[in-house]
Amino acid sequence: MKSVIDLSVVIPVYNEQDVLPALFDRLYPALDALGVCYEIVFVNDGSRDKSPAMLAAQFDQRPDVTRVVLFNGNFGQHRAILAGFEYSRGERVVTLDADLQNPPEDIKLLLAEMDKGHDYVGSIRRQRNDSLWRHLASRAMNHLREKLTRIKMTDQGCMMRAYSRRIIDTINQCNELHTFIPALAYQFAQNPTEVTVGHEERFAGESKYSLYSLIRLNFDLMTGFSIVPLQLFSLLGMLVSAGSGVLVVYLVLRRLIVGPEVGGLFTLFAIAFLLIGIALFGIGLLGEYIGRIYQEVRDRPRYVIGAVLEQKDKP
Repeated sequence: MKSVIDLSVVIPVYNEQDVLPALFDRLYPALDALGVCYEIVFVNDGSRDKSPAMLAAQFDQRPDVTRVVLFNGNFGQHRAILAGFEYSRGERVVTLDADLQNPPEDIKLLLAEMDKGHDYVGSIRRQRNDSLWRHLASRAMNHLREKLTRIKMTDQGCMMRAYSRRIIDTINQCNELHTFIPALAYQFAQNPTEVTVGHEERFAGESKYSLYSLIRLNFDLMTGFSIVPLQLFSLLGMLVSAGSGVLVVYLVLRRLIVGPEVGGLFTLFAIAFLLIGIALFGIGLLGEYIGRIYQEVRDRPRYVIGAVLEQKDKP
């Protein structure tokens, strides 16, 4: 008979050889202290350093509670988490970054909230140790996301979150290539909540998220959970069309009453450039949605797994 696993901790890993020893030293004692049956699911997202070898060595040391999923390439953090969900067996699942910015010792705070009956627990960083531009960009995108999608997350950039098995099973049924997992879980949750956790400076290495990655992530969030951008652009198009019609009528009447306007050529150019800019923006927005459709209809696999290190269950 399989033993019931109460907790699964899913950790995506990408080029984290400098962080992994410290992560192992803090994570396992923190989970051992909880007094629950747990497993840790590491997902190596095509690391090019020594991370796969270090994960394999850690599996050899603690095969009873360690599972390692090795991707055959780099597919991105969110797909690594989805693979971790597929291979997790716990009744509760916690996601955690490998960079130790969220202390593993705070996992107990999320589990305490779940013990109160919450099926999804988000987290809020107590004191962010990010650069100013990331902090401001995050606040701006949080505000925009909430307005467009009605999904309320105080801190969407914090990886430490807890999910019930029901939510994990529902997420596993979704076949989207590009999604935002916390927002997806929020939609499926019946009794969500948030808890404040610690936030430390990155232990070692560099962040894998660039400005472009953050922009792409928020594009996925906006276009994957709302058609409000399309609706707003349609409304803008109607307003611009109405304004352009009024302008044309005005210019015709002015020509008939006052005469031709010699000095207004550059004004017309400015108006034309404004309308062209709005049209190009709309084409780009439509392209974003069409691109999502194109990627989904190809029905390609989210990721390719090279190997899975796990201890087989004994009868």
